[in-house]
Amino acid sequence: MSATADKIASVRASIVRRDPEQKEFLQAVDEVFESLAPVFEKDPKYLEAFERLVEPERQIVFRVPWIDDNGVQQVNRGFRVQMSSALGPYKGGLRFHPTVNLSVIKFLAFEQTFKNSLTTLMMGAGKGGSDFDPRGRSDREVMAFCQSFMTELHRHIGADTDVPAGDINVGAREIGYLFGQYKRLANNFTGVLTGKDLRWGGSLIRPEATGYGCVYFAQNYLAHKGESLKGKRCVVSGSGNVAQYTAEKLLQLGAVPITFSDSNGYVLEPNGFTQEQIDHVMELKNVKRVRISEYCAFSETAQYFPGKKPWEVSADLAFPSATQNEIDEEDAKQLVANGVKGVFEGANMPSTNEAIEVYKSASVMFGPAKAANAGGVAVSGLEMAQNSQRLQWTREEVDAQLERIMKDIFDNSLAAAQKYSLKDDIQAGANIAGFLKVADAMIQQGCV
Repeated sequence: MSATADKIASVRASIVRRDPEQKEFLQAVDEVFESLAPVFEKDPKYLEAFERLVEPERQIVFRVPWIDDNGVQQVNRGFRVQMSSALGPYKGGLRFHPTVNLSVIKFLAFEQTFKNSLTTLMMGAGKGGSDFDPRGRSDREVMAFCQSFMTELHRHIGADTDVPAGDINVGAREIGYLFGQYKRLANNFTGVLTGKDLRWGGSLIRPEATGYGCVYFAQNYLAHKGESLKGKRCVVSGSGNVAQYTAEKLLQLGAVPITFSDSNGYVLEPNGFTQEQIDHVMELKNVKRVRISEYCAFSETAQYFPGKKPWEVSADLAFPSATQNEIDEEDAKQLVANGVKGVFEGANMPSTNEAIEVYKSASVMFGPAKAANAGGVAVSGLEMAQNSQRLQWTREEVDAQLERIMKDIFDNSLAAAQKYSLKDDIQAGANIAGFLKVADAMIQQGCV
């Protein structure tokens, strides 16, 4: 074993020793660590940068007390992990979900570091959220929680310091309540949050960006292989923002989206969803906030499969767009057996490391989350630019920028893979390209 290999093993052991219980964070680190081994072997200075990078610059954990509609006190826990400011202000979303803990937020912030770097925009990385569950809560309760959450968070964020956005269960409603409380406390109107309403500083295409960007990424990967999206049958998981706009863009580019899902099961349209049907899914999930099973009352052709995942459906491409680790090794084997030739991640880390190995062994095209779903934060960065200029760009301008950024991400990831003799391993290439930009900045800025 070489001296560098010994050092790599030592760094890995120290990361595990420091946070042995943080399984999601360690999973994310391992996925990147393996890809970066050729970089460390070629130039050991980058291993020192990585050793610093895995330790967040700042971790904030705080109490969020609020009163529900029955006048009863509730207490949740809030988080903000400010991972890296090497490339700009911390940037990353807020997630409200019962599964949120420090490990989940750290893994998301770690992934965000590479993702933001890949966009080529000047953004650092952070992530935050709470174990609060907005499902079943009234608008007043959600507002009460958001105001209490921001009362503490506002001390740590700012347009040039840390700019949060939305994530799971943090949409337009929550961003509005959060922004309103920040404005009241800070007594200024700045672009401190992205994902805002168009009428007060938001950007066109921002709601669509993650889903649209994922499809643009898939389009570039398919073009590299001499193929196109036209006619491809696509299984999409989830039924939130990312899944909705993934399906919409697939339809626009000639593909056939055939599923949506939630934690209770999935719905299948054997002949593919039309735009009218996708619009109805949006109404069910964004306005009525009900389960995806309710869709079957609208469509005579739909089939609902309770307690099942959509990965059992035969298809050409898969777009996991729900949550982390939704595809395990057995799911991946099922996808391969069903003829899937490409997996493009709209959610954050939806595939386990074992699932990724199945993709690779079967030569399945794989668009990792940090590259394929970077469209959301890319347009958040464009929203920040518009806020700084006090301007609002047209839909066409933002969409063109998004399409260009996703092409650049694919091209840069491919180039990095080929530079290190990894052929077209886009997963490794995305990790390498994203890391080198951050690491070079860290080295130039000193040991801080």
